Amino acid sequence: MSRFSLPDFSLDGFRRQLANVDALPQLCVLGVLSGLITGTLMVVFRLLLLLGGLALMPDGDPEAFERLATPLRMVLPLIAVSVIGVVLWRQPLASRKIGVSHVIERLTYHQGRFPLRNWINQWWVGVVSVVGGLSAGREGPAIHLGAAASSGLGELLRLPHNSLRVLVACGTAAGISASFNTPIAGVIFAMEVVMMEYTIVGFMPVILASCMGALISQLVYGADPAFPVPDLAMSSLFNIYWIAVMAFGIGLLAGLFIHISRSERVADLPLWLRLGMVGILAAGLAWCYPQVQGIGYDSLSDALFGNLTLDVLVALMIGKLVLTAFTVACGVPVSIIGPVLVVGSAAGALAGLAGGWLWPDKAADPGLYAMIGMAAMMGAVLQAPLAALMALLELTHHPHILLPGMLAVVVAGLTSRQLCRCDGFFISVKRHGLHPLQQPLMQALSRVSVPAVMERSLVRTKRRVTHEQARGLLEANPVWIVIERSSDDKPTLALKAADLARWMLEHDASGRPIAQREDESDEDPAAGADREGEPGSGFEDGDVGGAAATPSAAAVVEPADDAKAAPLLDLLEIPGQRMDLAPIHLQATLSEAFTTLNESKVDGLYVEHGYRPKQKRISGIITREAIERYYRFSDSSTA
Repeated sequence: MSRFSLPDFSLDGFRRQLANVDALPQLCVLGVLSGLITGTLMVVFRLLLLLGGLALMPDGDPEAFERLATPLRMVLPLIAVSVIGVVLWRQPLASRKIGVSHVIERLTYHQGRFPLRNWINQWWVGVVSVVGGLSAGREGPAIHLGAAASSGLGELLRLPHNSLRVLVACGTAAGISASFNTPIAGVIFAMEVVMMEYTIVGFMPVILASCMGALISQLVYGADPAFPVPDLAMSSLFNIYWIAVMAFGIGLLAGLFIHISRSERVADLPLWLRLGMVGILAAGLAWCYPQVQGIGYDSLSDALFGNLTLDVLVALMIGKLVLTAFTVACGVPVSIIGPVLVVGSAAGALAGLAGGWLWPDKAADPGLYAMIGMAAMMGAVLQAPLAALMALLELTHHPHILLPGMLAVVVAGLTSRQLCRCDGFFISVKRHGLHPLQQPLMQALSRVSVPAVMERSLVRTKRRVTHEQARGLLEANPVWIVIERSSDDKPTLALKAADLARWMLEHDASGRPIAQREDESDEDPAAGADREGEPGSGFEDGDVGGAAATPSAAAVVEPADDAKAAPLLDLLEIPGQRMDLAPIHLQATLSEAFTTLNESKVDGLYVEHGYRPKQKRISGIITREAIERYYRFSDSSTA
């Protein structure tokens, strides 16, 4: 009668399945949960912005800085910078890191695990920076809040770290989707900017998360995009030439933005001076052009509909660019995605106006140039052309705009990257020309956790055992024998069980080779007895193997105090393959294991399971050879 094994629906079974590279159904479930959580958090964050607007702004609009009294809108940035400086800089440096850069850093070096304090700081810093009149967006907070909350769900469930990485991507996509109401752009942004890789297993849960984030946002705010967009079309292909010229100029602006934001000269100034300069610059611009304050989506919409004057467009293009980049350079952690879109739209509108003056009969509406400029600036600053194009498509709902948009995004991105020598805004650390997340080895090893590759067949024992105890160890048919230190019961090395089995087949209980015993049976018994106690024979009391001892004899140690006790077998003296070991946690990815192997300078790791020191147990052994074998197999299967 055949037996059928029921699927394991327990949480432990769920964790074991997630450790593999093909745990697609489980990851999709996590993607749905991540999208719901992130969408809810984004609704709460936008409600906080609305409450700030109700407290300070006319009609409760958090972006209505133009309708504020001039003294108030000038004082707000000074107050915002002071609050951020006093509260944030009293905390450790590690706790002051927030936003998209922090998300990428945690994904790169911490397997997607986030500190709680940084997550809390992101809430109030995001609200204060936007409502306080600094040039800041809400997309960075959405990404950080969503990614950290999704990762926190995985940590709460004690999921393997490879699934935490997918959860970070899910939270990122849902955050962008809920902020812009652009689910496709959210998916592409998460894979292109944060994960920096495209895989089928990664795409599907991220798509589900982005859908759930957009659904939650639409239930509360409706299906309209983040800002109104006019219905425009390119009347003549002649505009392609001018769009290429515009994109070249936007690429230079993107390079200027990145260079200012990374200015080491500004970063080396005293903290009080940096914060003071940000507040004074924001207050000065607010005096003449309050449109540069806040996110600027209202100004972006006005640029698309042609409702802004020439001087306001110039102020948005230059003033908002310099203010946002200088704020970042001074160490104030503001989101740059929204302001970058506004700067690009202003630059595009100016290019459209210039085209209308030069070719009044052929030039398209400046609003079309503004829409394309918005995508070109985003693509050039982030070095994320696909995300920029998808955002352009979903924000405008005009497929015909993709053709000129593709040209503009490529020209602007090439100009920023090649001419201005700028990588993406969020890519600051590279090795051998690649960010760590872009390295093929780390990408492949980060998709799988150690339970999927480790050897589970092992036994754990002390260093010295009797012959019968050794036979008992081998009865379980283990692959490895983990040998503990006598002092602290921690594994010191592992011995191949096959080597112990071979030794025991070749030796008797006293440790003497069986073949040697058969040869000695033909000799004089008295002579053999005389030789047995000679120095160097390997059977002296307490001898663990001197210089004259043979390896086989040195493996057996006679008890010193009890002559009748069985001789002890020293497993460290058994000839064979053995490895020094270092610990690794069960949730770790193969990339973490590979790094630990290199840092510890060992060839094997014992995998610990459990969280309390006295309750930890060894679940398996993972070797460098097993990791390399997995990488070769995965590389050949994708070739």
